[in-house]
Amino acid sequence: MPYEGEFASYRPLHRITGAARVKALLGRSRVFTASAGEIEPTPTGAPATDVAAPEFVIAIDGSTAEVDVVNGYPGAKVGYCTVASVLLNLKLVELLDQSRPIDPVKFRQTEEPSTIDAALPGSNVVTRDHISARDSFREALYEIFHDEIIDEDDQTRLLDTYEELLALKPLTNPPACPYESVGCDRNFPIPARLTSCPCDKRRAVYSTDALRVHERFRETGSNGEAFGEVMQVWERVLLLHLLRCFERRGWLAQLTRFAFMVDGPLALFGHPAWLSAAISSELKRINSRLRAETGRDLLLLGIEKSGTFVEHFAMIDQTERPGELLFQPRDYFMPTDKYIKRRVVYSASEKRYGLDTYFGRKVFYKTTSGARIVFNTPFLSDAQDTLESSDESLYSQLPVSCSLLDKMVSSRYQNAVSPIVSAHAYAAIPLSLGSKVLQQLARALMRDGAANGR
Repeated sequence: MPYEGEFASYRPLHRITGAARVKALLGRSRVFTASAGEIEPTPTGAPATDVAAPEFVIAIDGSTAEVDVVNGYPGAKVGYCTVASVLLNLKLVELLDQSRPIDPVKFRQTEEPSTIDAALPGSNVVTRDHISARDSFREALYEIFHDEIIDEDDQTRLLDTYEELLALKPLTNPPACPYESVGCDRNFPIPARLTSCPCDKRRAVYSTDALRVHERFRETGSNGEAFGEVMQVWERVLLLHLLRCFERRGWLAQLTRFAFMVDGPLALFGHPAWLSAAISSELKRINSRLRAETGRDLLLLGIEKSGTFVEHFAMIDQTERPGELLFQPRDYFMPTDKYIKRRVVYSASEKRYGLDTYFGRKVFYKTTSGARIVFNTPFLSDAQDTLESSDESLYSQLPVSCSLLDKMVSSRYQNAVSPIVSAHAYAAIPLSLGSKVLQQLARALMRDGAANGR
């Protein structure tokens, strides 16, 4: 580790890149070279659609930050997570678009934001009578799900939606007890609500322990990865919660007026990856009911702003002829499992790419303005749940998705979609947040002290 303000010079970097061991490693590594008959991307013109465009877009994005706090212990930190959902009125946007330039104040009136915010204990922050910061984090995570009510008229807790997904989790390979680090050797399926460990200690077990995010938690140092896993769970559970709100209130048919956009791929990674299969099952169930009532499918897109697939799209769009691009406006390409493993993320595995993590598949699309968008379209039926076929007829919402992206591509940022830009703006955590977190933490600690007579 360097000292503060110390940076490596070019000399050690040159020594490393020129080292025989590095050259030998690179010499053994696989290098892709195009050859005759090699699998190539095949752009296809997006089909036209006569289906009415959605009237509203609900975009979901999240953000995390970690700040130092002063509690008498070195390295004490608190994590702050927020997930924003923005309701965008497309009809009002189109009306304003007829009289450019658009008044920024009026444009902001087309957006209705809502956020979930929470402070979570980080390293060296122990609340109540817990024995560690990790247990404090576990309790706080459960309480957030328990306390969060998205729709005041519905009064269903976010925890209820999460536990519906938990009920779909297979009971095979039960996880280790959350108190494994302090000696418990039990393995058992995590049940719903607040229960207790089956050992003699009978310590508290929370339904959110099934996410296993606490296994990523570190008692010292940064917990950015753990907070990141919390954020991705919130984003996707919130999506399901909103869809189930429509269902509970008898508004299922109204979903045809909405499009849903989530930042990032339609997937979950890391310890909570098991949620992906549960979410996929719920999406198929809800979509089956929607199709029976309306003959239409859900319109849902996961928007990837960066990453391997975004880089690959930019790479394959270039041709050997300077200035000539492979993809023309309104061209799309759905990479198959074979293509992904050969050209994007090399693998010789017979297991389908993303089988345990994705509940949708990738689509490369170039909008009418020339923006390159990598989006995910969900698996809404067993027939769609494949990476073998690129048959557009399987995905009835593909034409509408492409048409929507043509309208929603951002003019402010390259290859970005404006609803996600808006959601990120509401979710982004300001750098000056530290004082607010300290105030919340102080109040929480004071409440805990009063409750415990301290």
